Amino acid sequence: MKELVRFLFENLYFDFQGDITVEKMREFLREDDSREARQLLSKIIEEKGVDDLLITLADCLKDQIRTGVGEQSIRDQLNIYTDS
Repeated sequence: MKELVRFLFENLYFDFQGDITVEKMREFLREDDSREARQLLSKIIEEKGVDDLLITLADCLKDQIRTGVGEQSIRDQLNIYTDS
């Protein structure tokens, strides 16, 4: 049982449900004049979509499952993605 639990935990992954598009991201960031929001939107436009962002975000957050994923950890990962 211990090995099964370890295997399942190590192969757990995040997935985002719902329709997340560039337009939806613009809608979320429309009222946000922060530097972070502008940089993230620029990166999304440069990448021509949100697919790379979502894959990268889910992959990075996977490492934090053991310690907990919260709003701050998501914000941190979005900033890291933007700066890459």
